[in-house]
Amino acid sequence: MAKLATYSADKVTVVIGPHIVTGYADGTFINIEEMTDGVASVAGADGEVARAMSTDPRKTVTLTVLQTSSTNDVLTGLYAADQISKNATFPVAIKDLRGNSLFASSTAWIKKLSNIELGKEVGAREWTIETADGVMFVGGNQ
Repeated sequence: MAKLATYSADKVTVVIGPHIVTGYADGTFINIEEMTDGVASVAGADGEVARAMSTDPRKTVTLTVLQTSSTNDVLTGLYAADQISKNATFPVAIKDLRGNSLFASSTAWIKKLSNIELGKEVGAREWTIETADGVMFVGGNQ
């Protein structure tokens, strides 16, 4: 019997500090990536290959929400607090509740404010969050 797996965007949850993110934009609304390659390699003149394993745990999270989302207010406030205190980091957790993909970081910050674009229709705001200690598991769905 064939296996059926299902993904549902409304079963993805993002928690930033105490705030549960709502108002995701259409299309890709979360992108998580390592800031450096996990393994780098070089080849010598004689063809010998050497690898270096990265110890850099940093990740970049790009979050895209509607311009009407209250998450914009929360992220703007976190960015402002960090600019004033120089130490307003926060935890981030992202989980696909119908699958096994998971991301967590205890130390994150807003890299810069989102751009503001205004038009005839509701637009989106893109936020870049950097993390110092991100742990990621890329899994399938149930």
